[in-house]
Amino acid sequence: MEIFALLIPLAPFLMVAFIVWTKHQRKMAELQIKSTAETAAQYASHTTELEERVRVLERIVTDRGYDVATQIEALRDARKVDALLEAREKDLRP
Repeated sequence: MEIFALLIPLAPFLMVAFIVWTKHQRKMAELQIKSTAETAAQYASHTTELEERVRVLERIVTDRGYDVATQIEALRDARKVDALLEAREKDLRP
């Protein structure tokens, strides 16, 4: 019974504390939502940039330019082989 007698005068203070705590929790939730939204926007932007880079790489690989580069490298390799064969032939000739 004495406990209830003590709680009655404290009730307004407890109510105010509860209201302040509730407002604080609401504000924290709003800040968290805002932060999450900003992070999601950053991820979306980064994803868009990566998709664009992949498109460029796909274009490079599927274009004839990639094929031409491969052919040039093949010719370089063929020249090396031809040069080695000529050097061996020269060594074998009397």
